[in-house]
Amino acid sequence: MRLLIVDDERPARAKLRHLLAQQDGIAAVEEAADGVEALARIASFRPDALLLDIEMPELSGIELAASLPEPAPLVVFVTAYERYACRAFDADAIDYLLKPYDGDRLGRALARLRKKLEARPDGQAAALPPAPLEQLLVSERGVTRVVRVADIQWIETADNYVVLHTEAGAPLLRQTLAGLVDRLGSGFVRCHRRAAVAVRWIEQVVTLDKGDGEVLLRGGTRVPCSRQYRADVLARL
Repeated sequence: MRLLIVDDERPARAKLRHLLAQQDGIAAVEEAADGVEALARIASFRPDALLLDIEMPELSGIELAASLPEPAPLVVFVTAYERYACRAFDADAIDYLLKPYDGDRLGRALARLRKKLEARPDGQAAALPPAPLEQLLVSERGVTRVVRVADIQWIETADNYVVLHTEAGAPLLRQTLAGLVDRLGSGFVRCHRRAAVAVRWIEQVVTLDKGDGEVLLRGGTRVPCSRQYRADVLARL
């Protein structure tokens, strides 16, 4: 069983990893310090299940569980708060592990996970690639908003964030450009080391001096297109 620990507190992650080391049948364990990082790790690590805290900055555990790409990993919530239990099981959680817990209680949660995984058709999780995301959750100043992927025209990097350019605005998401483009699937293509565009919004690809150019989007927006990415952009059209 491949498990991803998602918790913004390092001691909590360390305790859980220590207890997992004493359990049988654990093939691999990785960690994420928040929900945004978890989404990136899910795409690359392909865990069978998440051991997921609830109260985290930017993206809560409940919000993360609602945003998982299909086929979604199973979820066990690990939290210090009883008040989220009903919402957790509404999100199809397999178990609800209250802190503080011990190895025996963790073992019972893992047994429930194994039973659920064994009931799946053989190879189901491995055979199906993650479906492209249909929406992103962006948290700004304590407010979480939904950004539909279909509304994103282009994306650019901004330090440790990416800017999601839509007709309604340009919210920031804490994510790498490469990681986000991988999760969004074939509907987006890199056109520059700092930018990617939605294929459906491309109107023209213009070549400028020295092989570099621009991607002209419907509506008139111009996005830089470097020579090394131009062939990839043209191949998608």
